[in-house]
Amino acid sequence: MAKIDFMAQAEAMREELVARRRDFHQHPELAFEEVRTAGIVAETLNELGLEVQTGIGKTGVVGILEGDSDGPTVLVRADMDALPIEEANQTDYISQTPGKMHACGHDGHTTIGLGVAKLLSQHRDKIAGRIKFVFQPAEEIGQGARAMVTDGVMTNPKVDVSLGLHLWNSLPVGKVGVAEGPVMSAPSMFEITIKGKGGHGAMPNQTADPVVCAAQMIMAFQTIVSRNTDPLEQAVVSVATVKAGTARNVIPDSATLAGTIRTFSVATRDIIDTRMREIAEHTAAAMNCEAIVNLMHGGDAVVNHPEATQRVRAAFKKAGMSEENFLDERTMGSEDVGIFMTDVPGMYFFLGSSNDEKGLNYAHHHPRFDFDEDALPMGVALLSAAIAEYIIPE
Repeated sequence: MAKIDFMAQAEAMREELVARRRDFHQHPELAFEEVRTAGIVAETLNELGLEVQTGIGKTGVVGILEGDSDGPTVLVRADMDALPIEEANQTDYISQTPGKMHACGHDGHTTIGLGVAKLLSQHRDKIAGRIKFVFQPAEEIGQGARAMVTDGVMTNPKVDVSLGLHLWNSLPVGKVGVAEGPVMSAPSMFEITIKGKGGHGAMPNQTADPVVCAAQMIMAFQTIVSRNTDPLEQAVVSVATVKAGTARNVIPDSATLAGTIRTFSVATRDIIDTRMREIAEHTAAAMNCEAIVNLMHGGDAVVNHPEATQRVRAAFKKAGMSEENFLDERTMGSEDVGIFMTDVPGMYFFLGSSNDEKGLNYAHHHPRFDFDEDALPMGVALLSAAIAEYIIPE
């Protein structure tokens, strides 16, 4: 890789990065509503001389930076959408849109993606290959990546490797999560409707109580992970909502359970799927009820390819990062970026963004979420270095 001081060049962009991120933060847009954000992205990429496509996956933007010679195609993904949360911060750049805020760092991801495009466009003559910058909508509802893939983002030109990052308030700024293998889970959702026979709460013998049936199911579901899945395979089964009844003295006709399943492997997911259906249906039958089970499986787990992970780590060290700042970070949280990494090798790393001294340590999706903006130039430098490992020869 030709010697480029990525850290210094990214640091020189600090003021621009901070200003852009704060502008995005003040104007959050929900899934498939990212019209303003996508417009700024497209305009910026056009100004940098990239080939720009809009409307990919509804509101997604793709920018292709062609090098001066042939080589691999590196996909770089940044998500753009915000969340339906009322911001509780007291900064001078809080959301100007009631009920919406960037509570997960996507304003930073979009800013970093544009910063990388600017930095590497200045080295076009050194690039052997091309970079496909993918600015994705609707990550928060798990539909944007699939929509972009359906619209052909992995082809024309065909992608050879997929890279990306997530600002991560579980890690202090200056640390990076660079684990190999599964790092984020595949999400699944379930809704189970239990149909029974309602009646007077004082005469339960005349009913088929769906509430008691629901309670039995909830407890039984907790045995799936502890007794049916491989103890060396991580998994989560959480019942998050229970809805039944409207009066204290009336046993209702039905009850509804809903929740989430998180897994790292398809095999484990399939075991949970099978056991949940069996438990629901048989428990309902034993209690003279009927269970209607609806399980919906979302995107893929985010799995970092071994070779890609090693190359990215090597690139970080060349860029000046000490290996003592590398951490084996994993989470049962989910991200649809895994869809871009299903058929090609990929690496998705966590960029530390919290700072306890500044009070920037609230969790993602919290109304007071914010991050240390020192992570912005660091993200531009590290992501640029990772890309260069593939397309800027020594």
